[in-house]
Amino acid sequence: MEPKIIFQDESFFVVDKPSGWITNDADTVTTQPVLQTWIRTGFDYPLKEDRPLRNGVVHRLDKETSGIVIVAKTKEAFEKLQSEFKSRKVEKTYIGLLHGKLEGTGEIKETIGRLPWRRDRFGVIAGGRESQTFYKVLKFYPGENGGHSLVEFYPKTGRTHQIRVHAKHIGHAIVADEFYAGRKTARNDRKWCPRLFLHAASIKFAHPATGREVEFKSELPEDLKEVLESNFPG
Repeated sequence: MEPKIIFQDESFFVVDKPSGWITNDADTVTTQPVLQTWIRTGFDYPLKEDRPLRNGVVHRLDKETSGIVIVAKTKEAFEKLQSEFKSRKVEKTYIGLLHGKLEGTGEIKETIGRLPWRRDRFGVIAGGRESQTFYKVLKFYPGENGGHSLVEFYPKTGRTHQIRVHAKHIGHAIVADEFYAGRKTARNDRKWCPRLFLHAASIKFAHPATGREVEFKSELPEDLKEVLESNFPG
């Protein structure tokens, strides 16, 4: 699947990123598709040649996480949107399927940092960066090994792997998370869920040109809908 532009104006694009796409270009060569490359080579806009500003990519999603990414078209829009993210004014909603029974609503406020013994992974560690995630349980599916919970997450900060680390910390790792669910659990998950069950479903922020509040949504993609329909009928 290719990304889709679900909205654009003179200031920014709203892109629906499929799972499997890397958000930003890296120095290392990769054969995997990259959103930053796709938008830079496919569209004509003021920041398309501005590599220091990541060609306008304001924020990122993990490779296997699907959903909404904002790409600024101009330097002014990029700076205003980045400022909104840094000041925690942007409202984001994610949907994830978790192991076990989580109930009601809650808040996870734990510091997150890179693990000294595994630099590609993160965890709740002393001296990490302040991180805050709110959540609401949408539905519980009873079953083996404690069942599964479909959950909305509302991260107030934007740390790398934040939702995945916080979910693991409270004992409810995200389904098919090869980093944080544990090797055996993730391997078993992949038999019925082909990728990380995490989707960036909506985003709300002040328009960088008008200041008016705007909101954009992305439906749960077909692969994740199929996981729910096939494994949790009714």
